[in-house]
Amino acid sequence: MVASVLDLRTKMKDIMQALDRNEKVTLTRRGKRFAVIVPYELTQETDLKVEDSPCFGMWADREDMADPVEYVENLRKGRFEDAF
Repeated sequence: MVASVLDLRTKMKDIMQALDRNEKVTLTRRGKRFAVIVPYELTQETDLKVEDSPCFGMWADREDMADPVEYVENLRKGRFEDAF
């Protein structure tokens, strides 16, 4: 089903019935798609862990980031503080 933002206000009953039928509802704003409402039963609940991300530990071997507090403080320092 495709519904506009205005339809959310005026035709909420129809949208809820579509969701009860396990249909996805595509929301449009000014004629362009911008969101999808999916029935809860169709969503997949997964237990995502940070360790499973391919980016986890990608900077583990960088020596300049051994102390994260010091690294962030150096980033926040002004550009010319070391010059004077």
